[in-house]
Amino acid sequence: MPLPVDGASPGASAPQFPARAPSVQDLEMKLQEAEEENRRLRLQLGELRSEEHEGDNSSRCSQRSLTEKCELIHVAIVCAGHNSSRDVVTLVKSILFHRRNPLHFHLITDSVAQRILGNLFRTWMVPSLQISFYNASDLKPEVSWIPNKHYSGIYGLMKLTLTKALPSDLSKVIVLDTDITFATDIAELWAIFRKFTGEQVLGLVENQSDWYLGNLWKNHKPWPALGRGFNTGVILLLLDKLRQIGWEEMWRLTAERELMNMLSTSLADQDIFNALIKSSPSLVYELPCYWNVQLSDHTRSEQCYSELADLKVIHWNSPHKLRVKNKHVELFRTLYLTFLEYDGSLLRRELIGCPSDKEQEEALEELDEEDVCYDFRRERLASHRVHLSFLPQKTLAEDPTDVTLVAQLSMDRLQMLELICRHWEGPVSLALYLSDAEAQQFLRYAQASEVLQSRTNIGYHVVYKEGQLYPVNLLRNVALRNAQTPYVFLSDIDFLPMYGLYDSLRKSIVQENMAKTPKALIVPAFETLRYRLTFPKSKAELLSMLDMGALYTFRYHVWEKGHAPTNYAKWRIATTSYRVDWAPNFEPYVVVRRDCPEYDERFLGFGWNKVSHIMELDAKGYELVVLPNAFIIHMPHAPSFDISKFRSSENYRLCVQTLKEEFHQDLSRRYGSAALKYIAAERNR
Repeated sequence: MPLPVDGASPGASAPQFPARAPSVQDLEMKLQEAEEENRRLRLQLGELRSEEHEGDNSSRCSQRSLTEKCELIHVAIVCAGHNSSRDVVTLVKSILFHRRNPLHFHLITDSVAQRILGNLFRTWMVPSLQISFYNASDLKPEVSWIPNKHYSGIYGLMKLTLTKALPSDLSKVIVLDTDITFATDIAELWAIFRKFTGEQVLGLVENQSDWYLGNLWKNHKPWPALGRGFNTGVILLLLDKLRQIGWEEMWRLTAERELMNMLSTSLADQDIFNALIKSSPSLVYELPCYWNVQLSDHTRSEQCYSELADLKVIHWNSPHKLRVKNKHVELFRTLYLTFLEYDGSLLRRELIGCPSDKEQEEALEELDEEDVCYDFRRERLASHRVHLSFLPQKTLAEDPTDVTLVAQLSMDRLQMLELICRHWEGPVSLALYLSDAEAQQFLRYAQASEVLQSRTNIGYHVVYKEGQLYPVNLLRNVALRNAQTPYVFLSDIDFLPMYGLYDSLRKSIVQENMAKTPKALIVPAFETLRYRLTFPKSKAELLSMLDMGALYTFRYHVWEKGHAPTNYAKWRIATTSYRVDWAPNFEPYVVVRRDCPEYDERFLGFGWNKVSHIMELDAKGYELVVLPNAFIIHMPHAPSFDISKFRSSENYRLCVQTLKEEFHQDLSRRYGSAALKYIAAERNR
């Protein structure tokens, strides 16, 4: 069945998964056991073949791998939208987990999926993996004339165009839907191309439902098919021969002929494939059914296997996904959830005996293990996978005064999201630092939240965990780079904006002429020690709460110098904005143009991550301007792991000091004499 596409059908939305009992490690062990069973069976099969051909030259072939070592395997996938971009990652993980060959993925995508997956694979950095993208918009004219009732829409027809879309020198390719899970090495499937004979150009598994038999309900009239028909979730395409026999003309003529009676497709490309095969059955090599075990309410997939070891590919070809009616659905759910939550960083393993990129390995070897900052420098070299727009996000219309709230968070701050949404109605760009399993917990949380579901102007960008130190400035930069508005409000997730701050900032952007003058508009920060707070509705209410001791200026009792230059005494009576000077350790929350300098990513964990950024803004000539009627309030929470480590570890503090000194030197090289005052201030403090 064709892939589901975002928004095509209410039933196509991502499922709500129940809490998992077994750990990921337990499930991985089960998969490895199944894999070993597969290898044992293949070895037995090889021995049988060897006995059959003993004394013949072909016996040497039976001792070789089914696929040549380091042979490149090509896989094509059509993927469109935010939700399908998430689905395809689980498919890719299952392939990478079992594979022993280099892979080349050919991805036919819309602009949304290309942006998401392009960045994901670039940051994933999997050895021996090539990625090529093809613009689905270029292929739409090829199939847009075909009426399609399937929820996959126009993208469900694009597999028909692959002979034209893929490179002309590509001779064969495995084509997969996004809702596929592999339970074995894809090289086994690739090796089946060698079994094609005569006119065979398509490898397909028989349909495991009665759809094409036309007996599912009264007056059910499916497209013509050979018997039960074939399912197109897994296809072997012999591209060179398909081009030779005029595939494009063949499927077009078939579609035109059948549409005169059927008027539209019900199962997208699958209907056209089957109608063509019925008229030319010699084109098909029928794959064993375990290469596409189809799980939906109307399939008889149980007839295809008797043990877990029999399974090769599981196809969740149902909008209900994990709620299909199958007596072994719990087993399949376990397999699927294993890959869904599997740590993708573990799939970066190199292929033994195949060429690989040693660049990162060489950079690690150059590090000095005696360096007090060794851990910081090592983790600074780590490549974090980044999944942009993890949830659907609408592209914003251009607005020259619009501003995005930019912040980062981990799982322990998730409860702040709904609160911030109630205080800030404008766009938000968030970087979430999560493990693969936590990303799925977040997904369930967001999909169950009416507040979050009602917002389409929030970008959730998942940065996957790597190492022990919190990459705070990397996260900030991910959120900053992916803001869609000309201006950004650089905040933290544990601050609640005052009511109406979004509109207030937009007015201030105009009043301060920020389009022509480099400025950083400071939003004064306050804090409460109370977990329950009646949030002030105005500056007057806030000042009253300050006087009563319900609020404080931010960190005045532990880190006063961080915000003292804001000049809170002046702010109390100010009715117009006022300029302040930079001072050592100043780290206010500011509104700037999106093209401002990025945060310095050498600073990990706790210490100097915001201070260094404000210092660079000042070095670059930004005016620091305090807004008189704006404020944010910090909500209390337990200390983070990194601040606890900073307070308890002398080496941690020594490293932060070392990184500060190196930052000062780099700043001097970039900005010359303008940066000398920072070194002088550091020496005189």
